[in-house]
Amino acid sequence: MGVVDRLKRLTGEEQPTPGDKQAALNDLRRRIEGIMSRREQVSPRPVRPAHHVVQDLSQALGGEEIRGAFGACHFTRSRHAGDSLHGHSLIRDCLSLDMPSAAFISGQPLLSRYGPQDALFLDTETTGLSGGTGTFPFLIGLGWFEEGDFITCQLLSRDFSEERAMLVFLKELAADKRFLVTFNGKAFDVNLLSTRYVLGRLSDPLSTLPHLDLLNPSRRLLSHRTSNCRLVTLEAEVLGFHRSGDIPGWEIPQRYFDWLRTRDPGLLTDILEHNRYDIVSMAALAKHLTDVLSGREVHVRHPGDLLAAARMLHERGRLPESRLLLEAMLEHPDQSHGREAQRLLALIHKRGGRWVEAVPIWEDLLASDPGDIFAAEELAKWCEHKSRNITRAISLVEQALADPRRLDAAARAGLDHRLQRLLTKQGKIY
Repeated sequence: MGVVDRLKRLTGEEQPTPGDKQAALNDLRRRIEGIMSRREQVSPRPVRPAHHVVQDLSQALGGEEIRGAFGACHFTRSRHAGDSLHGHSLIRDCLSLDMPSAAFISGQPLLSRYGPQDALFLDTETTGLSGGTGTFPFLIGLGWFEEGDFITCQLLSRDFSEERAMLVFLKELAADKRFLVTFNGKAFDVNLLSTRYVLGRLSDPLSTLPHLDLLNPSRRLLSHRTSNCRLVTLEAEVLGFHRSGDIPGWEIPQRYFDWLRTRDPGLLTDILEHNRYDIVSMAALAKHLTDVLSGREVHVRHPGDLLAAARMLHERGRLPESRLLLEAMLEHPDQSHGREAQRLLALIHKRGGRWVEAVPIWEDLLASDPGDIFAAEELAKWCEHKSRNITRAISLVEQALADPRRLDAAARAGLDHRLQRLLTKQGKIY
């Protein structure tokens, strides 16, 4: 068909005959039938077989369905006896959480007014890690201390329609708690739940609670001896708790989607156990971190943890507490971090003008290692500005410069500058 004929057909100048219409309809039917036949040959998406399917979810997960004005969701409650172990710690020991230390590491002074029984431990399992409005928190895990034991409760939304009921029940459970404890909750869990409360047109019970997020303190105090700062890693390498057959976190969203398609409760059992472990471990981790900062049982603590805590206290101006921790470290049976402790302790003495205590530390460091640049330079400063012994100051700087392998460019430049100034002073004196 030429261009002119096509234009006539488009403008209606050339109408197809009835025979042409019938031929076109027949051709269209053949095409549709061909498409449908190909579609039937495509295999449907495989569905995970539902092993051990039960009608009552409580048979597989424990707990029960709870109902309220906004609908229903599934609820579980577990009691962890105070005399049971979680890693190295007894559950009841976690109740002796040092609240001034908790206030310090959280940056929330209000926490020092509360007790461990006022804490609400919180962790969520979600359909993704992005944290946007499309991320759905299908499981909310909670924990608190009760009569010397530790209680864990879990709210499970069995499908998307139960979210509002789950959020309302969370609000009720959080009503008598004074502060939150999470692991990375500031960046993820609490923000996500706050978004869901807004979308559900509900008031947010979490936004006004002081918040102790354990992730950053763990990085500051424990990362020196752990392969990473994931909670499961801290459990194994710090708390002494090892999970058996735990589901990896990246697998959890797909497990929930599989549950929505198959309704196999077996898909959820590992998720609830994983969440329960997270909550109990947060209690044990909070106890460990606050014990390190408060100086409790220093002799059984890892010296690297104590040094990290002393540095944290020093950086935030808590010099008396840092000094006490460092002095206790120097009596620790493990002296693997003793030199670092001596260096920091000497700087605290120097900052407080206690030269009579600082100088012996520098002398001791230099005696045990003549190549200790830090000790040589600090003693040189003391000799130049306080004891006015320029000759010894020059000798100390030259000693520090003697081994170039221990100096970077900036340190060498600083020592060279100091040496030239000292030589100039010496010339003026003589």
